[in-house]
Amino acid sequence: MEGLGIIKGHLDRFDDTSKSVPHIGWNSANTSGKGFFGLRPDSKYYYVHSYKVPYRKGEFEAQGWSVATARYGDEEFVGALARDNVLITQFHPEKSGMAGLRVIKAFLDGSKDSDYTVSDITATKEGLTKRVIACLDVRTNDQGDLVVTKGDQYDVREKGSGGDVRNLGKPVEMARKYYEQGADEVTFLNITSFRDCPVADLPMLEVLRRTSETVFVPLTIGGGIRDTIDTDGTKISALDIATMYFKSGADKVSIGSDAVIAAEQYYAAGKKLSGQTAIEQISKAYGNQAVVVSVDPKRVYVSSPDKTTHSVIETSNPGPDGERFCWYACTIKGGRETRDMDVVQLTSAVEAMGAGEILLNCIDKDGTNSGFDLELINQVKGAITIPVIASSGAGNPGHFEEVFAKTNTDAALGAGMFHRGEYTVKEVKDVLAENGLMIRRFEDQL
Repeated sequence: MEGLGIIKGHLDRFDDTSKSVPHIGWNSANTSGKGFFGLRPDSKYYYVHSYKVPYRKGEFEAQGWSVATARYGDEEFVGALARDNVLITQFHPEKSGMAGLRVIKAFLDGSKDSDYTVSDITATKEGLTKRVIACLDVRTNDQGDLVVTKGDQYDVREKGSGGDVRNLGKPVEMARKYYEQGADEVTFLNITSFRDCPVADLPMLEVLRRTSETVFVPLTIGGGIRDTIDTDGTKISALDIATMYFKSGADKVSIGSDAVIAAEQYYAAGKKLSGQTAIEQISKAYGNQAVVVSVDPKRVYVSSPDKTTHSVIETSNPGPDGERFCWYACTIKGGRETRDMDVVQLTSAVEAMGAGEILLNCIDKDGTNSGFDLELINQVKGAITIPVIASSGAGNPGHFEEVFAKTNTDAALGAGMFHRGEYTVKEVKDVLAENGLMIRRFEDQL
């Protein structure tokens, strides 16, 4: 398709044979030119895209443009272009933390920083960083207040008499705290939304609005993104609900149980897309990068692969009767109901429907603080090309280092260890950096 022709160049899709697509996360915007509206080679910026403008040395410079580049795998592409009072960015300044705000301010002020030299660029490590995501499970407590909670195997009530909902803090304040510690994204999971009508969920919309005023990294909201009936009987589509969340400040929506039902229908129809699922509707309207599918699998042990038709792995953690094989069964309704579908079937189906990312939980690991299920992550990463966020089981910074070292996961998520104050996001990133992993530091953005 022809563009406006203002800049001569072309667009093509990232190669997904060796890396995840979309390209989601924090990457460089390196320029050897001076005065690029606040861009710095030591900062990282938030990208989310499947198509890129390949960089060929001199192609854009000959047209009078200054060029900032980034690299994803072996592909170098244009991160930004500038000329006179024009700035064009592939990354999202408004979601790039303090570094992005600096770019916006410099552009509005007409200021072109030149406080670094070309030699700074050679010392900057290029490429996509490993993302560390803070997740907040949010629900209403018995007093009617929205609180951040954390379950033990999905049970969020305190043990003993009373059994109050576990209250670990207020969602807006906690989200800002994690942002300031260097969280690359913040995820809100509205864990009781399947019982209520999300259209009437005004407190959660207010949480998003207030959070987006002070937190300048991507926000994901999960829970209740489905076709529903309003309290007055009006039919509301999943797309309408997603739109409501996007307008309130969310960048992505996360779909859980309904994705499993949609996948079952997809296979029942002979792998034919209906165009009517929430995943298809939202990804068509907003792009697949806006749709995350949250998966809640659990292990089912078998004595041999021929005992099941599902995708089996040989595990290093044998079952209760010494079984050396297992498959991962998908669940719905917060893990309370198991379906006859394995995790490879589900993730492959939702990728075909248009999901752009998988939030990969694990019921067996949730609340254990024993580390991520590496075997599960490797199985899913081997089956799909879209990015995967590892979740469930993180108990210390070493678990993050382990999951990035032993799997190809694109991001890793923590919850309870952060909420209880045992570790900070910064401490996790310090460990990752000490082990040679490329990360984004909050202080580097200042």
